[in-house]
Amino acid sequence: MSRPDSDSRIVFSVSELNASVRQLLEHSYGLLWVEGEISNLARPRSGHLYFSLKDGDAQVRAALFRGKARLMRTPLADGDQVRVRARVSLYAARGDYQLIVEHVEPAGDGALRRAFEQLKARLDAEGLFAVERKRALPAAPARIGVIASATGAAIRDVLSVVSRRFPLGAVRIYPVPVQGDAAPPAIVKALTLASERADCDVLLLVRGGGSLEDLWAFNDENVARAIVASRVPVISGVGHEVDVTIADFAADVRAATPSAAAELVCPDLGARAQALPRLADQLNRRMAVRLQHAGQRLATLDARLARQHPRRRLEVPMQRLDVADQRLQRALRQRLDLARNRLSALTQRLQLASPKRHLVAHEHAHDQRVKRLQRAMHKRLEQANLQLRNAGRALHAVSPLQTLERGYAIARDDHNHVVRSADTVTAGDAIHVVLARGRLDCEIREIHIDSGERST
Repeated sequence: MSRPDSDSRIVFSVSELNASVRQLLEHSYGLLWVEGEISNLARPRSGHLYFSLKDGDAQVRAALFRGKARLMRTPLADGDQVRVRARVSLYAARGDYQLIVEHVEPAGDGALRRAFEQLKARLDAEGLFAVERKRALPAAPARIGVIASATGAAIRDVLSVVSRRFPLGAVRIYPVPVQGDAAPPAIVKALTLASERADCDVLLLVRGGGSLEDLWAFNDENVARAIVASRVPVISGVGHEVDVTIADFAADVRAATPSAAAELVCPDLGARAQALPRLADQLNRRMAVRLQHAGQRLATLDARLARQHPRRRLEVPMQRLDVADQRLQRALRQRLDLARNRLSALTQRLQLASPKRHLVAHEHAHDQRVKRLQRAMHKRLEQANLQLRNAGRALHAVSPLQTLERGYAIARDDHNHVVRSADTVTAGDAIHVVLARGRLDCEIREIHIDSGERST
């Protein structure tokens, strides 16, 4: 805390001063945008990112904390040109002012560089840059195709090299624009046409130097795919030696400059003839030295391998493993024998206590009872059948049906009452006469009573 001294002066401690300056900075500026190049990028284990933003004259420290860093779609790298939204603050421990970064986005050449790296990674993942698919160049091409600007310095350099080193080689020029929006489709068309014609032994895709924006036509995805699809080997000679484009990775061979591309396909026959004896002698000496060194190194490595072979380190553990395995096998056999003996004893006890023996006796008794019951039921049924037949004969003997069979009939009035006497009916009444077979519906015309009286 600040305090007055004996002279009534206000004295700040370092911490108080830094805290005051920090508040002043944070309240004065708020959020602002800053553009610059990333340098001194650090990625500690905490997940925070620390770096410096610089331009040609100055730099400022910046911190991107873990929560914001996780929102980044693409990782930061030294050399990226970026634009950040940040708060101005002060790191009190060192007294350094810094930017607390809230958001990062590519800017200027950094954006192009980021797009370049992303396209390069994607095409590389597809295998377009694989060494296995690249083709060897012809040793002495009779026809050389050149895809370049018809008025640029690159085509003049190529023609000069061909004329000087290999004048017998024929050159076919495919003129294209090499800068601007019209350049990529024109280059693709030229590559496709040259591949379809197949009238050249090799193709040179060349352009002079320039900025990243100037060379951007050679970072086009369609251009890279057309290079890969070409049936004729392609040499890329774009820009200067430090310039690298997507076309360089897609081509079968990359040359540092257009002149270097021409030199790759134009053999200098005279110089080669003169250099052959010297090169052969040099090759023999180098091969002898290399073979000697390789033999010595092989002997050294063989001795080290013999001393440090893993088999020696594994011998003791392997022996211990064998001993432990044998002990385990013995213990398992003992446990298994004990388990077998116990199982045998339990099986015997179970057999002695098994209800099966009692069930056999009960089943036998049950069978005897079932047989006796069946005999009793059969005898009872025979007796019941005999009684039923006797009762049937007795009932039949007194049955009115039997009487009807002997020629008698039963008369009933309309109320289904049996007519037992003639004086219970009158003339004109209807009666129903039941016979042994069928029934007669009759009307009374005359009535005769047993006393001889007659009624009509």
